[in-house]
Amino acid sequence: MITTCGSVLRSFARALTGPRAEPVLMFVEGAAGEGKSHLLQELADLPDAPEPARRWWRCGAGGGPSEEDGHRPEATLWLVDDVHRADEDELRRLRGVLEGLGPGSAAAVAYRPEEIPVPGLPLGGTPMTYPGRLTVLTNRLAPWDEERVRRAAEESLGGGGCTAEAVTRLHERTGGVPRVVVDLLAMVREQWPAFTGTAAEVDAAGVPPRLAELVLSRTHAVPPEHRPVVWAAAVLDGPAGRDELAAVSGLGAGTGTGALLRALEGAALAELGEGRYGFAVPLAASAVRATLPGPVRQDLHRRAANVLSRRQPVDWAAVAGHHRAAGEGHRWLRAVERAAESAEASGRHEQAITLLERTLALPGLPPQARARLAPLLARNAVTGLRSDQTVEVLAQIVQDAALPPAVRGELRLDLGLMLCNQMGRSHEGWQVLEVAAGELRDVRSVLAARAMAALVTPYWPGVSVDVHRGWLIQAVAAADDSGDAAMRTAVLANHVGLAMSCADPEAWELVEQLPVQSTDPACLRQAARGLCNAADSAVWLGFYERGADLLAAGRDLSARSGAPYTEHSAMGTRLLQQWWTGRWLGLDKRCEDFVAATADMPFIASDAYVVRGLLAVAQGDWGEARSWLSQQGTFGTEKLPVPLGAAAAGAVIRLALARQEVTAAAEHARAAWKVVADKGVWPWAAELAPWAVEALARAGDGAGAHTMVRNFAQGLGRRDAPAARAALVWSRAVLTETDAEASAEASAEGRRSGLLEAAALYGEAAAAYGELPRPYSQALTTEGAARCAIAADTEGAPDAEGASSGPVPDAEAASRPAPAPEEDSILPVLAELEACAQRFTDLGAVWDAARARALLRTRQPVRRGRPPGRPSHADQLSPREEEVAQLAVSGLTNREIAATLHLSPRTVEQHIAGAMRKTGALSRRDLAHRLDATP
Repeated sequence: MITTCGSVLRSFARALTGPRAEPVLMFVEGAAGEGKSHLLQELADLPDAPEPARRWWRCGAGGGPSEEDGHRPEATLWLVDDVHRADEDELRRLRGVLEGLGPGSAAAVAYRPEEIPVPGLPLGGTPMTYPGRLTVLTNRLAPWDEERVRRAAEESLGGGGCTAEAVTRLHERTGGVPRVVVDLLAMVREQWPAFTGTAAEVDAAGVPPRLAELVLSRTHAVPPEHRPVVWAAAVLDGPAGRDELAAVSGLGAGTGTGALLRALEGAALAELGEGRYGFAVPLAASAVRATLPGPVRQDLHRRAANVLSRRQPVDWAAVAGHHRAAGEGHRWLRAVERAAESAEASGRHEQAITLLERTLALPGLPPQARARLAPLLARNAVTGLRSDQTVEVLAQIVQDAALPPAVRGELRLDLGLMLCNQMGRSHEGWQVLEVAAGELRDVRSVLAARAMAALVTPYWPGVSVDVHRGWLIQAVAAADDSGDAAMRTAVLANHVGLAMSCADPEAWELVEQLPVQSTDPACLRQAARGLCNAADSAVWLGFYERGADLLAAGRDLSARSGAPYTEHSAMGTRLLQQWWTGRWLGLDKRCEDFVAATADMPFIASDAYVVRGLLAVAQGDWGEARSWLSQQGTFGTEKLPVPLGAAAAGAVIRLALARQEVTAAAEHARAAWKVVADKGVWPWAAELAPWAVEALARAGDGAGAHTMVRNFAQGLGRRDAPAARAALVWSRAVLTETDAEASAEASAEGRRSGLLEAAALYGEAAAAYGELPRPYSQALTTEGAARCAIAADTEGAPDAEGASSGPVPDAEAASRPAPAPEEDSILPVLAELEACAQRFTDLGAVWDAARARALLRTRQPVRRGRPPGRPSHADQLSPREEEVAQLAVSGLTNREIAATLHLSPRTVEQHIAGAMRKTGALSRRDLAHRLDATP
């Protein structure tokens, strides 16, 4: 429980090593439960003291040594516990023993400083004569810090229940006192497996019996006329001043001061800071409150509410709690309202949401109070980060026919925003917003404009971009009619997002119109949202540097103006930007951390889920990839915003092609393409188009693939969308390559010409991606160019994705250099492919690197000067074995590895067996550890 400091142990060890060692006396000072007895046991276990020389003495338990025991000639280790319980006779005998400590002897004397009869003098008021040769030490035990509480929680609850929220609450309520921490963890463990790691569950565990007995016995020892000051501290439940305790107790200033002194002398209360008093263990207050009769407790709470309302700044949430406990319903609700308004004004939206949710969920709330509090909840939830409970509370409230129409419309508006933006229930949210716009049109034009502005947002599936443009016209007119600057900014922010998403020429000019220098906090929050909208849309278009600048400005303004939802959304955009620009180092961890931080609101982390899935695809961890791309089952992928859904669909199609599940890939491609086409924002097809075109072409639907490319080109028109333009060239390259491979009537020269044309298109796409820059897409298209050039120079073209309609080449055939009449002409292509494989490796794209090197080996010229025969790798993994092993431990099956490396499944099996034999691995999982350990 307590780890003794090394210097203390060394001092005691020296004292017990021989007859010339000087004696040592150590006072062990610590409050109840801080581990004094544990420390004494640790000292008793020192190896230097012979077993018979250890002498235990528990004061107050009777017995103990005589005065002559202090003059024993042999070395002795005295372990004296509970000195605060010793009577005067025991203290006299103890002083005699300590004054007579001889060479090689030591003593550890433990006590509770709050309970010794004479403060500061553990051995009583009679002075002790310390021998000159005696070394005297003091070891003051301290409570655990939060990190130590976390370790104890992990040991007791395991990693699953040991959340940061639970650890913080454990530390707060126990004060870090080790014994209380351990006892409370035992009570929390009784809730297992229902315990999920919330602060509320820690509170619900109760007060450990040992702590309750200690605090109640100390309270009972206070004279009855003075006990109200202890009760007052229990009701206030936190550090309080002397005058506050006197006022809440009802004793008055003079009597209250005397009562406080009695409570401090008896350790019922403690001084927690200069002029602040309360319980040393905050959890103890609950035990005292539970013993108070109802009328007494209500009076104390009433006086506590009055006292706390005079503090500056006022903690209105605490005041509200006291009014409610006192039975003052009207004052309670007014204090709740003031608490929520105060929290909202200072950007503490989560605190406001929690308080309002709990209040509005209570039955029997007066309609007037509900009409005042519900809009507050909705407003905070839209700006901040909400819980599912908020949506359910508001959904019930909007059904209340007694609500004024304007209030009901406002609530419906905020409910619709939450359903769309934070819950991912866009279809339902869209319908709610349409109803809200109609309800508010005639009663509150400002809020009607806000509802219309929300309907301008183009991200959600199922509604054409033309519908959004229609709502934009209405929203602009309503905002202008309202004369409200913040509402005009809100409409502008959504106009920016729509224009930028569609790559409209006016988009950048609209961004410049955002009032980022406004002095109105509401305008600033909307401007921050507009900047982040612009950044997100710019990143999807491929303007990564400009997007990064907008993102930095938007996040800064969001933080300064108190818009946590906007700030969190911007974090998702940043992950996408890092994925595309090749900043992959630690990106998987950043995605996972973001998902964990928003575990109760998974939709807000949808960007992180998709980016983590895209990384897993490139790394060859295909099982993990499917899990992340499907949002780990937290919500349906059909609810994703259209561009994100298209990107996820592209990765899923790519996986299906790699596994040669061509029919499934084509079906998925058609469904995903329809979502983008129905929306009509064609730049969003960029992450889907190349894979969807390949899926249809490989499935034999060449006409469908051609239609996709034609629609993509027509939809883009002349729009300035660099990522989509590069993707269009890539899609044309795929179409040209698959057309050349599929043409049975074409001559060899015709196929060769088609493949060379495809290689040129792939090269054009690679150059475009290099300009953005997008290193991973650049490497993929560079590989495509090399693949087509090699295929044009040989008979047949193996498909580097393993999705070719032809058979997988045999291992020996694939590794044998193919004849090349013009060997010199292909050398630059091979050099570029080798550089491409290295770029994949540098990024961490294990699967792609292996595939590129496998393609490279099909035409790698034989090195001159190499002796005939195969190189020897008797004890070490050969390059091919290491390559196969890396893909095997990433999760790929033998068949998937074979498709990637152009080997037969049997050859893959042999390479894995060789790798396991050489490394001594017992399984594929063990092989992963062996490879990690290999220098």
